[in-house]
Amino acid sequence: MAKAYFLGEARIHKVNGMNRLAIDIGNSSAKIAVFAGREIIHHHRLLKVGIIDLAHIIDKFSPKQAIISSVNQEIGQLEEFLKRRTEYTRFTTSLTNGVINYYKTPTSLGLDRWAAMLGAFGTYKKSPCLVVDAGTCITYDLLNGKSEYFGGSISPGIKMRFKAVHEFTGRLPLVEWDVKEEIPEGLDTISAIKNGVLRGILNEIEGYIALNKINESTLKVIITGGDANFLFKQLQNSIFAPQIISDPYLVLKGLNEAIAD
Repeated sequence: MAKAYFLGEARIHKVNGMNRLAIDIGNSSAKIAVFAGREIIHHHRLLKVGIIDLAHIIDKFSPKQAIISSVNQEIGQLEEFLKRRTEYTRFTTSLTNGVINYYKTPTSLGLDRWAAMLGAFGTYKKSPCLVVDAGTCITYDLLNGKSEYFGGSISPGIKMRFKAVHEFTGRLPLVEWDVKEEIPEGLDTISAIKNGVLRGILNEIEGYIALNKINESTLKVIITGGDANFLFKQLQNSIFAPQIISDPYLVLKGLNEAIAD
């Protein structure tokens, strides 16, 4: 069984037969949550999810329904197991649950991007939301005030930008960056690269917020993904700070929303 890295667990343990199990399998890890309604009552992260992991969770929380979103892991065995133990659904962009999808190529739309839209809809209903998902890439997706989705933008993530600066130049070094660092002033080559990459991303985010506020004055900005904590902290000095929310479980919330009654 893969080693579990626990993010935390709710103080109140609920088992009511109506719980739902949401599993998000990404490139580097799998995130699992159990919901009672829209409340997360258990969540943790695994390097790789297996049947033994699912059996343990199902025995403990008795979810009635289950859903998986998978980027690349073969999930046939997991699906067969879940079909025997729950009402199982594979997550696709055809699951809309109240959000109107105008994306021109829905079959190529990233599952995490679409799940985030459903999560924003279920969590912040009637509010237009700009979702900034800061992972390997940074994606910007708008759910407007009419619960309509037309698409968004995909931009290189933090580590990708540091790597590009090194690989596409002759002499600039590959900079190692610690998420706990503050943004330095550019007083030498290393700090200049850090300043340029990190300040550039912050300016980019603020630019997308300003652009989308033109048509959505009550816009909420939801930051999620692996680098969300760093970006959220840095944006606390922004003029947009009052409307910025950090929500690390937005994609899992969207998976839950997809199978909610």
